[in-house]
Amino acid sequence: MRNIGPKSAAWLRQVGLRSLHEISDIGVVEAFMKVRRAGFKPSLNLLYALEGAVLDCHWQEVPDTRRTELVTAAEAAIALLPPPRGRPAAGPVTTTIIDDNSMPDFPEMRSEMRSE
Repeated sequence: MRNIGPKSAAWLRQVGLRSLHEISDIGVVEAFMKVRRAGFKPSLNLLYALEGAVLDCHWQEVPDTRRTELVTAAEAAIALLPPPRGRPAAGPVTTTIIDDNSMPDFPEMRSEMRSE
């Protein structure tokens, strides 16, 4: 298959997708999601490669508007996935800024740092 390397081909085979016809039938995003749901960690390049294979063009020739559509659809599908087992869902990332003036004074730590 065009654009599909050995690793991606192995992933696709393992999720039961063995031909371009099968990928075309279920759709590029669903094929990508099958790989993702199987526990593999495909990048967006697989999504573009699958679309390029279906369109019979190099993955870099997939138009930007179509790439945006694919990414939006994939992100929506990924959002519906359950959190990984044994790990809580990732929360929002926050940044804590510590003001030097609000830090407690630990004189014993200061003396240890000076002796090193």
